[in-house]
Amino acid sequence: MLVGMEAQASRAPRPARGTELELTIDSLAFGGAGVARLDGYVVFVADGMPGDRVRAVVGKSKRAYAEARVVEVLAPGPERIAPVADHPGAPWQVLPYERQLEVKQSQVQDALRRIGRLDQFTLEPIVPAVQQWRYRNKLEYSFGTDEAGRLVCGFHVPGRWDEIVEISDCLLASEPANAAREEVVGWCRAEGLSAYDRRTGEGFLRNLVVREGRRTGQLQVRLVTSEGRLDTAGLIDAVGAPSLLWTRMSGVGETTQGGETELLAGRDRLDEELLGMRVRISPQAFFQTNTEMAEQLYGLAREYADLSGYERVYDLYCGIGTIGLTLSPRAAELWGLELVEEAVADAIANARLNEIDNANFFVGDVRLALRDLVAEAGSPDVLVVDPPRAGLSQKIVRRMIEASPKRIVYVSCNPTTLAPNAAQLVESGYVLRQVRPVDMFPQTPHIECVAVLDRG
Repeated sequence: MLVGMEAQASRAPRPARGTELELTIDSLAFGGAGVARLDGYVVFVADGMPGDRVRAVVGKSKRAYAEARVVEVLAPGPERIAPVADHPGAPWQVLPYERQLEVKQSQVQDALRRIGRLDQFTLEPIVPAVQQWRYRNKLEYSFGTDEAGRLVCGFHVPGRWDEIVEISDCLLASEPANAAREEVVGWCRAEGLSAYDRRTGEGFLRNLVVREGRRTGQLQVRLVTSEGRLDTAGLIDAVGAPSLLWTRMSGVGETTQGGETELLAGRDRLDEELLGMRVRISPQAFFQTNTEMAEQLYGLAREYADLSGYERVYDLYCGIGTIGLTLSPRAAELWGLELVEEAVADAIANARLNEIDNANFFVGDVRLALRDLVAEAGSPDVLVVDPPRAGLSQKIVRRMIEASPKRIVYVSCNPTTLAPNAAQLVESGYVLRQVRPVDMFPQTPHIECVAVLDRG
């Protein structure tokens, strides 16, 4: 059933799941979906660009809005350009890059003003990406089977957990990283290995993780499988990567974290350089996936921290210590807090590797451990926080306020969660001074930004 906007508006404003609609996209929402309206009823349309006239099928229908996906572009909008590659990980490649930057800049401003109700701050121009393509230092691929039963390796079709788009040349990865992936896939096909079937739980090959030290040129390949046998000697001979690992998973979930990992060849750590500092990264540790733009992001955090050499600095959600360690040469002392034990071990090792002796890292849940840290180390002069996409709970923000830092540098990967966190801090007496977006992920709707708040 195909329903036009006018006909639909005159009957029922809420379309049922599976309904096909003809829509005109007005704008882009945070997260990347196009926004269309049926007599005021909002429809978020994946893959829709401003000005597009599209045919879309409804996937979810709720009282206030529906979610749909484009099945055909009937008339492209004036801004739409031809895609460079068939790549599910680059949904905004049909939008000119300068326009991508404009949208991201406006979305940060909109989130802070509409969600946080904040307006007394300076929004600085977005930092553009150094490279618009081939910028990722890590990619996680999934194995699947095509209609002919052939083994494929690529990415999930958006909105589908059981269908894989095969990638032959991933334009988000470097040529050496692509070559390493192709070596593994070719060997797996020659061995007749089967893909894990996410519907039945049968099969062997799950994921392939390829990681690269952009500054060092090192490559790390990690094959993720179900429990079973693997000709490890044959894989080592076939793959030229200096670091090769095998992770065996027993659960049914789609994840590359956890499981039992065995080092097959080379070293289990990947070396990288960042702002003149050398870091070693564990196979499952978090590290910003765009090295060049991580330098821009952390450089901005260092600028906003404005350290003079006498400050006590806290680094919350410190991970392997990258942000804090780049600040430590300009601080009197650094205290990092992170929940993941392996990451803290990496942070301590990275401090030693760079001969940094004023850094202290501890394992702990920020929500529970921040008070103890203040009791042991004293209140921070500067507090740096880099939370996950969900942002900070109100309780964690209250703990930060209790710690009473003079300055807070908030590194955010989600302006819609930065906004309420910043509003809570402002309500307690802090002043939001500056915010600057950083384009870590060109061709995607993801936005990073750094904000600085001073105690009033």
